[in-house]
Amino acid sequence: MTVRASAPGKAILFGEHAVVYGKPAIAVAVDKRASVTIREGSNDHIQVKIPELNVYGVINTETGDVSQLNSEGEVDQKPGTTDVGIMKFIKSALSQTDLGSSLDHGLDITVNLEIPIGAGLGSSAAITIATLAAAARYKGQELSLENLAQMGHQVELEVQGAASPLDTTVSTLGGFLYFTRERGAVRIKPALEMPLVVGYTSQPGNTGILVEGVRKLRQAHPTIINPLLDVMEKLTNQARESITRGEEKQVGELMNINQGLLDALGVNTTELSRLVYHARRAGATGSKLTGAGGGGSIIAYCPGKTREVLEELESVENAFQVGISSKGVTW
Repeated sequence: MTVRASAPGKAILFGEHAVVYGKPAIAVAVDKRASVTIREGSNDHIQVKIPELNVYGVINTETGDVSQLNSEGEVDQKPGTTDVGIMKFIKSALSQTDLGSSLDHGLDITVNLEIPIGAGLGSSAAITIATLAAAARYKGQELSLENLAQMGHQVELEVQGAASPLDTTVSTLGGFLYFTRERGAVRIKPALEMPLVVGYTSQPGNTGILVEGVRKLRQAHPTIINPLLDVMEKLTNQARESITRGEEKQVGELMNINQGLLDALGVNTTELSRLVYHARRAGATGSKLTGAGGGGSIIAYCPGKTREVLEELESVENAFQVGISSKGVTW
């Protein structure tokens, strides 16, 4: 028996970090996906293969231990922390559906990635949602999209310790979304084209560490950080209006302001700033980091200047153009 599922990554245009504290955010599903294939295994354990990252690992179905294997098929004594982290997302997703412990055989799982890891583009959420969907299909379970997104959020909480439901919601539903904890996801109908270019650094960000850093900063300086988060809420709401009205210039200006606020939260880096300003110099109307920060990616909104911005960012770091995917999880 073989089942497959896939889910898109995401880019946050406005409101990252503030969304953790109940503020709104605007995000889009991007046309880069994670695909998960599950088939009956050849032994008693769960074997995981991620070819794009050269990651091969095993989840022990009896103990739950996660191990990465080296090229000789032996347990790697010094596995990469990012690689082990991915395995933990897969393990947690399997446990959410009770797949693995409920079977009398092992599993072979293959993850194919179009999304850079640790780049702030929701790779963990896409892997989680695709794994959950594939596991549910393998077991013959019927899951609503709402349940799938909620289960995905629980996985991210378990692995990272802190997370917003935004990433898993976008990976589940796809499209262009305005998100709040109270109302969930509301689809936005933009009145303008959204040509986007992503530039990403070789230094990945760690979402859990960065979210915790902002929490500590807010705890230490509540009278400063709380008003700053309130401003991010107003900015995101204004951005929603500008997007639906087709106000191109205003959208770019608000992205640039949002970047300054994220810098104040301490999640920016020299490398990300470099990409942000290179994109603006090449003609981007707006550019900012996207996701948790501390490494990872920037997103540039560049109507009429896509080629120039892409070439400029490629001369500095890694970059690619992204489209908005209306398609969420498929299985």
